[in-house]
Amino acid sequence: MSENTIAVSDDQFKTLVLESKEPVLVDFWAEWCGPCKMIAPALDEIGAEFKGKMTVAKVNIDDNQRTPNDYAVQSIPTLILFKDGKPVAKQSGAVPKSQLKAWVQANLG
Repeated sequence: MSENTIAVSDDQFKTLVLESKEPVLVDFWAEWCGPCKMIAPALDEIGAEFKGKMTVAKVNIDDNQRTPNDYAVQSIPTLILFKDGKPVAKQSGAVPKSQLKAWVQANLG
């Protein structure tokens, strides 16, 4: 992780994501996932750009299996944007930073 992204475990998910005062973009990923590694720098930059407006969180699906199951994550990377404790947008697969940023902006409202 970096200063712009936080690691979240199954046990922390309720507190850090669902009870967050600001929107949280959750990246479901794994160490062995090539596309996950491809989008990680873009997510880090988006985390910096939206600091104070949104948090970027990462859930490692190998270490935390309950949360991905709860949100029907079937492939990685999967990004889910949570607002007020509810998932409002979901996207799977690796896309360029410009597309990620446009998706975030469109769904932040």
